[in-house]
Amino acid sequence: MNIEICEASIENATEISHLTNELGYAKNEVKTKEWLNYLLNSENHFVLVALDNSKQVCGWAVIEKRISLESGFKAEITGLIVGKEYRRFGIGQQLVSMAISWAKNLQLTRVVVRSNVQREESHEFYKNIGFKFKKSAHNYEISI
Repeated sequence: MNIEICEASIENATEISHLTNELGYAKNEVKTKEWLNYLLNSENHFVLVALDNSKQVCGWAVIEKRISLESGFKAEITGLIVGKEYRRFGIGQQLVSMAISWAKNLQLTRVVVRSNVQREESHEFYKNIGFKFKKSAHNYEISI
């Protein structure tokens, strides 16, 4: 299987939306297109897609340049999914590798990723490709 990793385009929005559904988020193609458009026009974000032999999106990743007062600049992978039928072929690792290259080009020295405690497969994935476990945290949210 030949996989091409490239920067996403707005034309990928529908397929990205379908994959996002696999993560457990409600599929909303209109919002996905709106948010993707924003990310594609942001200098602090990079959106990647993995395309299969037929040029269908089989995975995607988003990486963001972030800054905090306590630790300075870093890159954070804020989303990563590979379609169920495409897993275990190295596609996730290729997406992460390209995301890390983007961060290096920005002269960032750290890449972090957060993974839901219930996504045990992803925990092993990140450890296997060189990420080190740093901490657990609770996530709080308020609707306003």
